[in-house]
Amino acid sequence: MNTAVQLPEGYEIRSLSDAEFTPLYNLHAEKVFEHSQIFRYHRFLSDDEKMKFRDLAQPYKGGFELNLALFYKNEFVGWCSGDQHSAEAFYMRNSAILPEHRRLGLYSKMLEETIRVLTEKGFQKIYSRHNATNNPVIIPKLKAGFVISALEVSDMFGTLVHLTYLTNPLRRKMMIYRTAI
Repeated sequence: MNTAVQLPEGYEIRSLSDAEFTPLYNLHAEKVFEHSQIFRYHRFLSDDEKMKFRDLAQPYKGGFELNLALFYKNEFVGWCSGDQHSAEAFYMRNSAILPEHRRLGLYSKMLEETIRVLTEKGFQKIYSRHNATNNPVIIPKLKAGFVISALEVSDMFGTLVHLTYLTNPLRRKMMIYRTAI
């Protein structure tokens, strides 16, 4: 997908390759997540554990990846990235909007575009995991049709809520039935 989605006020969403996306993410991730309580366990691994981790972390070949980047007047100001986890499921791995561009409805626009692209691609399920207190992300996702599908306790992130969006209307109805919404 090489097309850009134009948004009001000089914003646009672009799809980037991993090679284009990773340097931009690395430049801004520390700022966006500086106040989080993430336990960065990899800093404490032995050299042998780090080597094995790097080997296992090699990208899965053949799976679909999506890196949507948000730009404001050609300046990188946000992202949504993830990858295919099965024939039916896409995992929204990480999303953020830089602080000075928040509360403008941009995350909702990124989410809308992500759902559109993944539905068009044929994914049945789009899911994500979030710190249970991350209301600026959880609320827009619930409004967009995601449902709470699980809770998890993680040594790295603490309590996480799993959110799932089913693209098929019948499956979505069944999920609503199962969760008694």
